[in-house]
Amino acid sequence: MLVRDAMGRSPASCDPGANLAAITERLWTCGCGAMPVVDSAGNVLGIITDRDICVVLGTRDRRPSELTAEQAMTRGVAACRADDDIHEALRMMSSKKVRRLPVLDRAGKLAGIPCMSDLILDAWHGSGTRPELSYEDVMTALRGIYWNATAVIPEMHR
Repeated sequence: MLVRDAMGRSPASCDPGANLAAITERLWTCGCGAMPVVDSAGNVLGIITDRDICVVLGTRDRRPSELTAEQAMTRGVAACRADDDIHEALRMMSSKKVRRLPVLDRAGKLAGIPCMSDLILDAWHGSGTRPELSYEDVMTALRGIYWNATAVIPEMHR
């Protein structure tokens, strides 16, 4: 199974100058907890999460409308390609301890974003047979995301 088979397409994104009030509204409206921050050419500069917004607002004496995505985003974001194997993406999510992973197209532009909630839904065992992406695969990645960095994580199922 490839990342393109499990990713959300046309993800919500924002530009680095967007203010945190507008971003919070967009996160709420879209029902998501994070969005990539992209420049005008579609290059991913970072990612901003609802947690990033809360921490920035809790540590600065400023209104959300006075702060921008650039001031709160996480830079140096791990990303993958749509042609990557989903198990490789899960391993990256586990090792980087992230629940969302921007997907870049061949030109390096934002193409989608798989998140753990989507992957859990894709891993359903309704037919009684083990799908390409199993609950065990997703749960192993989640364990890696939430587990202590020094703990040994079992290898993903194939």
